[in-house]
Amino acid sequence: MFKVKSMNGKATVFIIKSFLFFFLFVLGMKGLKAQQMIEGIHYHTGQPVRVTINNGMIENITPLDKPAGENPVYIAPGFFDNQVNGFAGVSFAFGDSDLTPEGIEKATSELWKKGVTTYLPTLTTNSIEVLTRNFKLLSKAVDDPKMRGSIPGFHLEGPYINPEDGFRGAHPKQFVKLPDWNEFLKLYEASGKNILQVTLSPEMDGALDFISKCSQNGITVALGHHNADMKTITAAIDRGAKIATHLGNGAANTINRHRNPFWPQLADDRLNISIICDSFHLLPEQIRVFYKVKGVEKTIITSDVTHYAALEPGEYKTSTGETIELTKDGMLRLPAQNVLYGSASPITKGVGYVMQVTGCTLADAVKMASTNPARLYNLNDRGLLEPGKRADIVLFTLEDFQVNIQETWVMGKLVYEQ
Repeated sequence: MFKVKSMNGKATVFIIKSFLFFFLFVLGMKGLKAQQMIEGIHYHTGQPVRVTINNGMIENITPLDKPAGENPVYIAPGFFDNQVNGFAGVSFAFGDSDLTPEGIEKATSELWKKGVTTYLPTLTTNSIEVLTRNFKLLSKAVDDPKMRGSIPGFHLEGPYINPEDGFRGAHPKQFVKLPDWNEFLKLYEASGKNILQVTLSPEMDGALDFISKCSQNGITVALGHHNADMKTITAAIDRGAKIATHLGNGAANTINRHRNPFWPQLADDRLNISIICDSFHLLPEQIRVFYKVKGVEKTIITSDVTHYAALEPGEYKTSTGETIELTKDGMLRLPAQNVLYGSASPITKGVGYVMQVTGCTLADAVKMASTNPARLYNLNDRGLLEPGKRADIVLFTLEDFQVNIQETWVMGKLVYEQ
């Protein structure tokens, strides 16, 4: 047998010190890993800065004494899209969609590549059974560590909208219905109480009381797909409606030039608006007028993007049997009603396009795509590039009003690099 000699006091002390040194070294390495630094041209000031990240949060922003360079890479808060019907072949709304945890993860990671660090999966008009099922599936994503907080909640667009052709848009008529609070509560429970916004038509029977109940429960109410008059719109805002969903769309092609839903919504300074800036949904002069009336503080850029984005041009069948067309230039339309069928462009395109048609600054465009939606939903941990906020950050170049994403960081983790 081998005999093990007992260690003397000096040897024991040496081993203990060595272990402590190794332990402290490992802790130090972890600390260094937790702290990261990113450099870029600040989207607002135009000055080079270094952003220090610690444990997923912005710890410090330091100005750098060096030139911006000829091809600046801008650094800004990640984009926040409040209307995403689907992406990369994954639909959040349809009954025949392969909505799975893997699908939600796929859509999220593909949106990260576009600079979208926060978004609201949007469920549009469908049967209550489909909406309930999809909300239950999506509710698990809110706290899924792999999502990194990119999905804070959901947007329910319909089924409580105007059933008339044109105003209904591409929403299937057989599922459109009057507002029903008890029915909505079932959807709200299925979502894990994470429905942050409901878009509805205020002129429908029971809609005003529905708006009041949503407001009392902290749910943002949006007006959309409606043909309400000024009196009704004013009453809806009085009861707590805060935003007009994709203003200028969700309306009939022919409307009264005086009495229509657009003027009252533009005229009331209390109401925010969201606009789709994909070069198809609104004419440049419409965007300019909306922007001039509401200003940067009351305007939100949204996408209304669908799962048909990134597919090949051609005709497709929806789950309800309708034929839609994706044109070669990226327009998604419903030929039967001669209306658009959502968008095929992410919000990234809108950031550059709104600058092009309005002449607004990059800082203003980012505010409409990041800061304003975060503020609307009281998500005060994001939407700004400042210490104490989540390190949801995008780095991009800007060439001919095209935003080209270089890197996307979500809660301090690099999730995409070109």
